[in-house]
Amino acid sequence: MDAALRKARTVRWSVWLLLAIAGLFYVKWYPYYGRAFVAADQHSIGHSILMGDLASAPAPSWNAAIDYALAYGKAIWKAMVLGLLLGSGVQALLPVNWVRRTLGNRGFGSTLAGGLLGVPGMMCTCCAAPVVVGLRKHQASPGASIAFWLGNTMLNPATLVFTGFVLGWHWTALRMVLGVPMVFGLGYLANRLSGLEPSSAAVAPIAEAEPQSLAEVGKRWARIFTTMTLRLIPEYLVIVLLLGAARAWMFPHIGPDIGEHWYWIAAFAVAGMLFVIPTAGEVPIVQAMLALGMGGGPAAALLMTLPPVSLPSLAMLGRSLPVRLLVTIAVAVVGFGVLAGALAALFGMH
Repeated sequence: MDAALRKARTVRWSVWLLLAIAGLFYVKWYPYYGRAFVAADQHSIGHSILMGDLASAPAPSWNAAIDYALAYGKAIWKAMVLGLLLGSGVQALLPVNWVRRTLGNRGFGSTLAGGLLGVPGMMCTCCAAPVVVGLRKHQASPGASIAFWLGNTMLNPATLVFTGFVLGWHWTALRMVLGVPMVFGLGYLANRLSGLEPSSAAVAPIAEAEPQSLAEVGKRWARIFTTMTLRLIPEYLVIVLLLGAARAWMFPHIGPDIGEHWYWIAAFAVAGMLFVIPTAGEVPIVQAMLALGMGGGPAAALLMTLPPVSLPSLAMLGRSLPVRLLVTIAVAVVGFGVLAGALAALFGMH
């Protein structure tokens, strides 16, 4: 490797690391640090974005769709911009050989690395999706990509702390006990299901030469960022609007009549997997539902299925991971939700 290429790689690495550290500090780390003290003092981190203090979500309508999209957008727009910058930055700034070497093999090592790299991100499932797209473009394995994606939400240290202070530390323990096998187990499963050879054009070898000048890097980054934004955001917005309108159908009137029956646990596990929320949004949602008398089983199902995947994030990754694999991951997440609900009902968690 000549000196010019080494210098160019050093500059690109420095820019990406600076963006990641400064961006996450501004969008995630510093705000969540302050929010943890609020959770400890008030045992709350805000109102449920799903239905506020009411016992049911608003009836399906355009107003319900727009109101939810605006509330959700206000909560996540900074993280989404950062996710797009990081996802495009992976492709424009990081050497493909490094990503392939660190996250590209099909063993458990790359899955472990992907999951651990996702922990400090602390992004919601949709904001982490552009980074997954970037990793897949640079030949990260399906398992490492899935583990990174799920690790952002399920092993989010801030959300685990919020859960403990707001709902009780037994809820945090339940989430950790099932969250770790969800992240790393489903990542490992993804590699096994994907076979030995890449099956998607998303991981085809990249023939484009590495940029060396800052001007070349900037042009490539801007092009990738624009392409990624135009491809991912429109379908994402449409699905968020539809889910915002349909939330009254997905989450019916909440009260003591929603008890520990298996069908309620299963229904809320499916609804939680499909619905979209901002980071840590599941904590006030579950708190509000428990306060209205809902059983601990359905609440636990939501705690496990609301964060890791959603219909919009699955759609965003539809061209980066095999659809059959994404469906398998979604079904497995529902299974983890049902298991969490059964355990919460068994131990009488409230």
